[in-house]
Amino acid sequence: MVTPLAAAPAVLTPGPQGASILWPWLLAAVVVVVLAAGAAAWWLARRRRARAERARDADGVTWVANSSYLAQVPAFAAWVRRYRTLQVAGLVGLLVAVVGVGTVAARPVETDVVVDRLGTRDIVLCLDVSGSMTAYDGEILKVYSEMVDSFEGERIALSIFNSTSRTVFPLTDDYTLVKEQLAAGVSAFDKDPSTLDFTSERDEKDILEFMSYTAGTLANDSAASLIGDGLANCALQFDEGATERSRSIILATDNYVAGDPIYTLEEAATLVASRDITLHGIYGGSDLYAGTPEEVEYRDVVEAGGGLYFLAGDPQAVEGMVEDVVAQQAVELDASPEVIVTDLPTVWFLVATAGAALLLVVAWRLRE
Repeated sequence: MVTPLAAAPAVLTPGPQGASILWPWLLAAVVVVVLAAGAAAWWLARRRRARAERARDADGVTWVANSSYLAQVPAFAAWVRRYRTLQVAGLVGLLVAVVGVGTVAARPVETDVVVDRLGTRDIVLCLDVSGSMTAYDGEILKVYSEMVDSFEGERIALSIFNSTSRTVFPLTDDYTLVKEQLAAGVSAFDKDPSTLDFTSERDEKDILEFMSYTAGTLANDSAASLIGDGLANCALQFDEGATERSRSIILATDNYVAGDPIYTLEEAATLVASRDITLHGIYGGSDLYAGTPEEVEYRDVVEAGGGLYFLAGDPQAVEGMVEDVVAQQAVELDASPEVIVTDLPTVWFLVATAGAALLLVVAWRLRE
């Protein structure tokens, strides 16, 4: 059984503290009781023998002549040795059983002081799921998933947007949930929706999967791909107020706007900077569009805020962003130390069982 105890004193060093007896006084009490019981039994047996001898003396004793040779008879001598050996073995079995039972009752345990280190980084993954990006979103989600494999203790969120935004999952350190949702997104974007036939039953499953994952991102029918609004919404995913946690947004878009947003990309980037958030960018368009006004604007905005910028096909994207996010704030917060006590009764239970088994075998042989 593993038992977390109250916060450990600060003087304890984190790590294994070794094995010990949780209630040593109980083991001492068992030993004292057994010794007292043994002494009482010996004293009572001695009194009985003394009374028996006095009774024989009062009645007279009949001595048998020429009986001293019995001690020299091999069979009799062997029987006496066996009897005494069994007596000693029985005593040993009793002592072993008592020590085993007493130790189990006293709770042998192993103590470990654990100090959880809490990651101090919050990362929001911000993904453009507009029509011009769907051919790249699956691969970008795979990039996100690879990045999550490198994190420990960080909180991750995913927000997707087109004309409106949807939070797929808020900031969390439940990496099982994160991986499941990212995998669902990869599956949803596995086929380019532009190639799906919305009138075909064959494509119905893929269409439903895509529509379910992107539900809520196209509430404004008069616009699409509102990059600034999507980024501004991602900036609001973080906790309000001052915090010791570093903040990063990893935005993936082709910066192709089709509508009239509330925030331009530059205005949204200003909002991001005002909330002490670092913006990193992944350009999700084709490499053929590198150098276009939209791509250049996107790069300039990201790099002006001190963030990293990569093309979607850049093999260094994952490694570079992970290194930068980790380097932003390498400080970790130590949680209160926790003492974990693990019961270790197995060995001593086996000792008690072995002693009891030996005692039963001896008793059986003595009855023969």
